[in-house]
Amino acid sequence: MTEFRPSRFEILPTIVKNLLIINGLFFLAQKSLGGGLNPAIDFDNLFALHAWQSPLFKPWQLLTHMFMHANFSHILGNMFGLWMFGSVLENVWGSKRFLTFYLICGLGAALIHLLFLSYELVPLMKQYDNLSALHMTASPELTEAIMRFARAQEMPFANDPQLNSWLRLNPADPAITRQLYETVTTYYQQRLNTATLGASGAVFGVLAAFVYLFPNTYIYLYFLVPIKAKWLGLIYFTYEVFFAIQNSAGDNVARWAHIGGALVGLLIVITWNKTNRRTMY
Repeated sequence: MTEFRPSRFEILPTIVKNLLIINGLFFLAQKSLGGGLNPAIDFDNLFALHAWQSPLFKPWQLLTHMFMHANFSHILGNMFGLWMFGSVLENVWGSKRFLTFYLICGLGAALIHLLFLSYELVPLMKQYDNLSALHMTASPELTEAIMRFARAQEMPFANDPQLNSWLRLNPADPAITRQLYETVTTYYQQRLNTATLGASGAVFGVLAAFVYLFPNTYIYLYFLVPIKAKWLGLIYFTYEVFFAIQNSAGDNVARWAHIGGALVGLLIVITWNKTNRRTMY
């Protein structure tokens, strides 16, 4: 089957409906209880996904981050994708299999995201540990080490001509050194404790499964432009891989979670298809 042709299609099947409700309730709780300067509950620290090197990491975040979103456009996009493609899969597979698939895709995306996050964080942690050791011993090399760290991390002040000129004339100014150390410490803690949230990894798995099962089904971009699912999937996946490799400093999207979710979803649906064929014979 390469094109989806609905027969007794349920437009809002049970699992998709309940996932939409749970995500909506989480979002309302985030904004009502977790918003403002003094939130009643710090949802990001408790339920969003953190690197396992972070003191904020908790095992349940592998699951709970899938039900949190940063803003209205974030949840709207994910929930629309879940409904659009997930409803088809649940109608084809049934509720139990679809829920299993959705959760495995989300967990797989989270684990792949954490692996790539560790790849970035381990060198950063080693560099900062070296700075901390120099700071503890009041080493005269601390200022230069801080500037090397800042240049490696592309921090804005690293290439400030006035600061560099001042440091050349005053290489051991304790006030400047202390301020620089506090700045890189804040940066390091922010990197280490950055939260990841959203259902995108699981939704990308759903999209990948839909593309694999129904590659010739037409999707209407902006409800106007028709494109076959296989071309949409290929373009979208290529886009994510390109920006993941670019690894732009200003990009706050978890690209590897998207890619991981799509790959996990694809592997699951290929495996299930092979099992189904063997069972039929």
